[in-house]
Amino acid sequence: MNRLKTTLRFSLLTVLMVLMGSAIGGQTGMLFAFLMAAAMNFFSYWFSDKIVLKMYAAREIGEHDHPAFYRLVRDLAQKAGLPMPRVYIIPSESPNAFATGRNPEHAAVAATEGILRVLTPDELEGVMAHELAHVQNRDILVGTIAATFAGAISMIGSMLQWGAILGAGRNDNENGSGGLLGSLTMSSIAPMAAMLIQMAVSRSREYLADESGARLEDMARGQW
Repeated sequence: MNRLKTTLRFSLLTVLMVLMGSAIGGQTGMLFAFLMAAAMNFFSYWFSDKIVLKMYAAREIGEHDHPAFYRLVRDLAQKAGLPMPRVYIIPSESPNAFATGRNPEHAAVAATEGILRVLTPDELEGVMAHELAHVQNRDILVGTIAATFAGAISMIGSMLQWGAILGAGRNDNENGSGGLLGSLTMSSIAPMAAMLIQMAVSRSREYLADESGARLEDMARGQW
């Protein structure tokens, strides 16, 4: 069901982008905005792991550095049929954990010192199962695609807004396309709608990771 919701929301983003492209007078502006958004977001897709890990000053560990945590991640990865991800610890007392990487072969998981300290082994297993489920479901790729569509729609909205302000909206009014008011309304509403759809995609992927993570946790405990 969550996968179906994601597909439907991507369809809405596609329709919204096509409508916005038509509003600015054709495919050229739409293609330009999409390519610009794709370039920015896929740069993030390819280098997100390095960027976020460096931002948090994460330290890569091996089994000898933190045996219990490393083995927990390794066991979960094996149960999920995933390659062993790189494992990091973040020097922070704030309880947090995340997974990053463009695909299962280039994945990394990280946990803060705080979460390793406050959670029981069973609780930590549940958290890391959720994070590895994101890797298994390729949620970094899904999020990047959603961000690309939403970014393109925002760019098209900005182009449409400036076009309306500079007179394109008044000229279009003579051709029956809604005029200045219609252009300004669409340029404001469409990017907001795209952002809400992107957030809904993200939320549906979180629910899917909860579902997949729960199954993985049961497998790790021999209950599946």
